[in-house]
Amino acid sequence: MLGFNQSQMAKELGISKQSYYAKESGNVHFTDDEKAKFKGLVVAIFPNITIDDIFFARFTKKY
Repeated sequence: MLGFNQSQMAKELGISKQSYYAKESGNVHFTDDEKAKFKGLVVAIFPNITIDDIFFARFTKKY
């Protein structure tokens, strides 16, 4: 969405690239603080986006 690579995203979230990869791969969960930071980056592009839209949309069915 943002055009960032894993290193750039990790830096934005204040974590290592390895930690970001583990989270992106689904092996480790993002913390609530990391989710909020991620939303803060994306909201400029998608003003009405929610954390649920970003992190849980694939698990929910929208009608």
